Amino acid sequence: MTSDKATGRGARERMTPGRVVVLVLGLLGLVFVFENTKDVRIRLLIPEVTMPLWLALLITLVIGWLCGRFLRLFQRRR
Repeated sequence: MTSDKATGRGARERMTPGRVVVLVLGLLGLVFVFENTKDVRIRLLIPEVTMPLWLALLITLVIGWLCGRFLRLFQRRR
């Protein structure tokens, strides 16, 4: 009996299309972060804060995701 290492099947079975997509998206995310390190000023109603652009966009993404989760939870209870 031959092992997966000898045939090379182990690596192919581990690299599923879904994992490749996740890997590519992760790499694109890293490129995005490294390209958007410039600090930006953001006004939050009254205070003004300075932070990297990628962090401001990440915070916005998380807030939007949480709002979507909340609305989905609300719809399930109806």
